[in-house]
Amino acid sequence: MSLTLNPPLNSDPVPISTVLESAVEILAESGVVSPRVDAELLIGHVLGMSRGQVQAKAFMDAGISHADSALISASVVRRAAREPLQHITGVAPFRSMELSIGPGAFVPRPETEQVAQFAIDALRAVPSPSPIGVDLGTGSGAIALAMATEVPHARVWGVENSPEAFIWARRNQRETGADNATMVFIDLAKALPELDGTVDVVISNPPYIPTGAIPRDPEVRLFDPEPALYGGEDGLDVVHAVSATALRLLHSGGTLVMEHGELQGAAIAALLKADGWNAVATHRDLLGRDRATTAIR
Repeated sequence: MSLTLNPPLNSDPVPISTVLESAVEILAESGVVSPRVDAELLIGHVLGMSRGQVQAKAFMDAGISHADSALISASVVRRAAREPLQHITGVAPFRSMELSIGPGAFVPRPETEQVAQFAIDALRAVPSPSPIGVDLGTGSGAIALAMATEVPHARVWGVENSPEAFIWARRNQRETGADNATMVFIDLAKALPELDGTVDVVISNPPYIPTGAIPRDPEVRLFDPEPALYGGEDGLDVVHAVSATALRLLHSGGTLVMEHGELQGAAIAALLKADGWNAVATHRDLLGRDRATTAIR
């Protein structure tokens, strides 16, 4: 089954249910993990509808124009080639925000929302009227802006050294209106010396995939920027830099939060303990996999 790309002029509307089922079939055959969800989101993106509205229109067998059908078809073809859904729609949901996203920036993942919660909770617990948080390697700005918008009395800095990703971080900072967030273009190892010893919370989702471990998902392997993925032979090159910078930035008693791969919890805990961190703890995600490590300066 395929979608109509070149319909005759003045032809009858295309049933949205037909378009939806065709899209689901194409995406499923292409190996997309959630073909129906993605199909509904793509149709909604073209038509300016929510998923629920798409479902309702399909149930009522409402029709759409052939022009819209062709636009949906083009989007489905891109997704079937495993281009990330977020690149096609230009939007990535993250916690309470909808971020602008596209090529050059790492697409924020749902599991990172849970990791960000550790930093948000730590910021909220600081007795200072203006706690300070830093996100090392902010990418699209997702974590930094989550902290800034959910702890509005905090001051938050997001650090990024990729020009392409930094464009998205600055754009998202403007679009969220988070005036308490500052995006800084600099390598994280050299970041923010003016804040040394004053920061309450440092968080990072660094590149942690070992160089030889090629991701299975085409969306990651083909479209996420390599500098945001690979962390050297053992995946820990940037983790060392994050530890060193966080030790410099945090005051005594400050909190470090770091996301990592499910098989790296023990190695990162050992690394942090060797660097002198206290109260090192590994935390699991909702699927029971090691996902984050926290430590106290």
